[in-house]
Amino acid sequence: MQQTVKVVGIGGSPRPDSTAERALRAVLAEAERRGAEVSLIGGAELVMPLYDPRDELRSARALRLVTEIAGADGIVLASPAYHGSISGLVKNALDHVEDLREDTRPYFSGRAVGSVAVAQGWQGGVSTLAALRDVTHALRGWPTPLGVVVNTETTGFGPDGTCTDPQVRGRLATMAAQVVDFARMRRHADAALETAGADVLAPAGK
Repeated sequence: MQQTVKVVGIGGSPRPDSTAERALRAVLAEAERRGAEVSLIGGAELVMPLYDPRDELRSARALRLVTEIAGADGIVLASPAYHGSISGLVKNALDHVEDLREDTRPYFSGRAVGSVAVAQGWQGGVSTLAALRDVTHALRGWPTPLGVVVNTETTGFGPDGTCTDPQVRGRLATMAAQVVDFARMRRHADAALETAGADVLAPAGK
């Protein structure tokens, strides 16, 4: 029986139903189809005060963001390209992950992280994807082997949320599979270590 893992998607823009959020929803839908429990923190939900490590008070949205990440087995990030890099909205959300520095799994530790960049053109999309993957490394996450750029000059999403480009649609699905598969492997490895530790600590003859 497959283990249920939790995948949280973070990203989008303040504009409702943005292309970045549609791409994120497509990845989460595939993760859910593969048996994962999924949750989405979309662009509008990322509108929160700028991260200040000196301020101990956090908004309700910031607290939910950190709580969702802390409980996640896998993460998917999606950002529009703003001047060739991550949007300020998404970057501010990722800055809040600093609040997990003392967690039992600090930052993104032990989690696969898929990244989606959306841009009107390839240059901004590729540089934004690289920035998302760099931030994932800095937060101790495991970037999936495949990252996805959605070039809005050639690719869109239909009314039902389906990507109009079959190749991009396939890449989003593959990335979702990588996040879910890694999360399950990590869960299995952790369970095996716990079992081995229990066997070592068990009294002789038990």
